[in-house]
Amino acid sequence: MPLDRLSFQGLRNLQLVDFEPSSRINLITGSNGSGKTSLLEGIHVLGMGRSFRTRHMRHVIADGAEALVLHGRLAGAPPLPFGVRRRRDESELEIRLAGERVNRLSRLVETLPLQLINPDAFRLLEGPPAGRREFLDWGVFHVKHEFLEAWQRARRALKHRNALLRHGRMDDASLSAWELELVHWSERIDAMRSDWFDAFLPVFEETLAGLMPLPGLQLRYSRGWDRRRALSDVLRQGREVDRQMGFTQQGPQRADLAIRLNRRPAVEVLSRGQQKLVVSALKLAQGRLLEAATGRGCLYLIDDLPAELDSAHRRVFCQWLESMHCQAFITSVDHDALADLWQPATPVAMFHVKRSEQGEGRLVPLERQTS
Repeated sequence: MPLDRLSFQGLRNLQLVDFEPSSRINLITGSNGSGKTSLLEGIHVLGMGRSFRTRHMRHVIADGAEALVLHGRLAGAPPLPFGVRRRRDESELEIRLAGERVNRLSRLVETLPLQLINPDAFRLLEGPPAGRREFLDWGVFHVKHEFLEAWQRARRALKHRNALLRHGRMDDASLSAWELELVHWSERIDAMRSDWFDAFLPVFEETLAGLMPLPGLQLRYSRGWDRRRALSDVLRQGREVDRQMGFTQQGPQRADLAIRLNRRPAVEVLSRGQQKLVVSALKLAQGRLLEAATGRGCLYLIDDLPAELDSAHRRVFCQWLESMHCQAFITSVDHDALADLWQPATPVAMFHVKRSEQGEGRLVPLERQTS
């Protein structure tokens, strides 16, 4: 279900935002610093409970505002209103779904599946494994309902094992008990990740081939410990080294996705534009698999789509978005870079963020084209 209403108050430099987006493509233009990315950030907080620009939510609240209040509504019969609020003097995020307060962030994430394509998305190729694990687990979480419990239980067991390792004198009985718990849930996590990856790989390969053929590019899932050995043996035999290091070195917390081109890390070989298309293929494939597996659509936030891409690849990218029938919010400094890339039948809404002399951004509808 797409968003059919958005209302933001107290969001960075933006004035009150209240608008009805297109169910398909929403193009947001404006000068640098006007607030285009802040608009995407608001949607991201609304769907993920966190910003993609800062770890500290207080920085998202506008100067002089007492709170950040974000509301959205999903189209449907009946429509589903939801929202989040974060007061400047509080550390907790208040979440409401259909008028009722909920305490689990996972409920919010389930409500609005979204993927972000922005300059930081390059970290999927060049960054540490944590970002690729988050990408992997997002996909598993949305198609495997039992994944969250397994992940939470494995994390709890890992935390206790690490605490025992740092304790100095190891309690073998306690260590064995937590290792047994860790192994059980780790194997469940690995099985779910493996199943998801087997389904994801052909979708990614098809998507990448449509965006930009790259013969020799390979994507491989690594579970985080020697695939030829049982995790129970790895943990038991690695106790002494783990004790010296103070943490568990192997397990599902070390899982990764290896992205290589002709056996070399893809980031070392690909141009910046090619990297953006590989990352885009990964993100688009997430949405395609989610829809195929669950029937649910994925919302896309795409910051500065024209950057790094020539006109031909921009057109191909937009054609993929059209074929997926998803909802997307796309920013660009240049209005003309994206305005003419859509088929006449595709619902497209265009907005401009105007910056005042005081530095505040105001969202202005430009034109609307519907089927």
